[in-house]
Amino acid sequence: MAPPSKRERTRSRLSDCALTLFEAHGFEATSVGMIAREAGVTEMTFFRHFGSKEQAVLTDPFDPVIAEAVGARPSDEAPLARAVRGLRAALAELSDEDLETARRRVRLVARTPVLRAAAVTQNEATSAAIADRLAAGGADAFSAGVAAQSVLAAVTAALYAWAEDPRRTLTESIGAALDVLDPGHV
Repeated sequence: MAPPSKRERTRSRLSDCALTLFEAHGFEATSVGMIAREAGVTEMTFFRHFGSKEQAVLTDPFDPVIAEAVGARPSDEAPLARAVRGLRAALAELSDEDLETARRRVRLVARTPVLRAAAVTQNEATSAAIADRLAAGGADAFSAGVAAQSVLAAVTAALYAWAEDPRRTLTESIGAALDVLDPGHV
């Protein structure tokens, strides 16, 4: 794998600084200027990477991985099974660092009403990407959309429950939610 580009490193640094400042000062009390200063860049650079401070938290590099994993599932599986099993496969690929970043993001979103509302819009984009992959594999548009929305609803419920009870790992929480949708998984 190629090393991250300067743009990718800057974007990652901005996201990390934003999370740290939001955790320390609260989302509302943290300005884009504070994030940019902490990251050693200008506010203009921040806005080249993120359209808003909400996006510094909600933009998830894992979303395309989920869609790709769903698309890689056998097309003879039912759309819901493909979506659930694809998400399981993608989840298994997360590193400890990815999981820690996810924990930080979820806790922040769960505790910040404006971020919870913005997460709904973000989930719509993720759902559309999953539905597109299901449809490309032969599922009708309606079934693909229902399957995608169902998986994201289960994952969202798991994430918010996990944020309130961190005794479970993120992987266990999401796995338990997916078990509700696909109890006979292999």
